[in-house]
Amino acid sequence: MKKIEVIIRPSKVAEVLTVLGKIGHPGLMITEIEGHGAQSGIEAQVRGKTYKVGLLTKAKLELVVKDSRVTEIIKAIRDAAFTGKVGDGKIFVYPVENAVRIRTDEQGELAV
Repeated sequence: MKKIEVIIRPSKVAEVLTVLGKIGHPGLMITEIEGHGAQSGIEAQVRGKTYKVGLLTKAKLELVVKDSRVTEIIKAIRDAAFTGKVGDGKIFVYPVENAVRIRTDEQGELAV
């Protein structure tokens, strides 16, 4: 099993959720976060003055998936979140040692 952690633009969350639903992966967690990548924030103009905005609002999606679905799910997320502009985000993949469904005590991939 793998944990896929995705940092994307908040405006792309609905598209990603739609595509994940279409390919049959309903389970995920979403958190609103702030941060910046290589661009170190942006410059915004308000009433003629330029301000440095260091932390940008992003959405973090977390999914735990079977090993056999990792490539398919990453491709679907990337295609849905892509704009081609700086700030599109990142996808991280981590190994998951085990998962336990509390209600039934199913473990491993059965719990995902």
